[in-house]
Amino acid sequence: MSGAFSTEVVETKLLTPQLRLVSVSYPELRPGGGGRRDWYVYAHGATTMLAIGLVLNTLGIGLFCWAIFTLAVYALPFFVTLSIGMTAFQSGAGLIGALLLATAGGALTLVFGQVAFAVTRSSALRISIATAFAAPAAVAGYHVVFALSHIGVPSLAWREIFACLGAVCIGVTSWTRLMVLAKTRPFEPGGVVENPS
Repeated sequence: MSGAFSTEVVETKLLTPQLRLVSVSYPELRPGGGGRRDWYVYAHGATTMLAIGLVLNTLGIGLFCWAIFTLAVYALPFFVTLSIGMTAFQSGAGLIGALLLATAGGALTLVFGQVAFAVTRSSALRISIATAFAAPAAVAGYHVVFALSHIGVPSLAWREIFACLGAVCIGVTSWTRLMVLAKTRPFEPGGVVENPS
């Protein structure tokens, strides 16, 4: 009976994990009890990588937000580019032809919008052109901010508030960029502007 009991005890000892005390702060001390201790810390590489990771993540998120903000401002030319490209590709223009047509269509939309805004004298027409550029930008800004707010905002009401603020901010930025890029210059028949004074 005692033999069976002792084998059970041996088997249990073999199955349980053996724990050893390992010094993390001082992995290897010099023998002899005196002298300099090795102060190497195991977390040295991990700390550096954590700091570099935080800096790179911050820069990456900032670059991502800047790119989304810039693209949302140009939502109407982007929509025209995408529509022309999809239509050209589906009609058989091929990948290169669809890309060329789409790029030309988006650029012409942006240029014609800015020129029409600069040339026209009617304030109602200017407001309608600026609204045509700002409304899709505001819708895109709403959706971008609403999607990004899922990361850190748990409340649906606050997500909606932030999304509405993002829509207003990006819509106003699109309106302002259209007005700044297409400054009005008075046109005279001879190309010379008369000095009013």
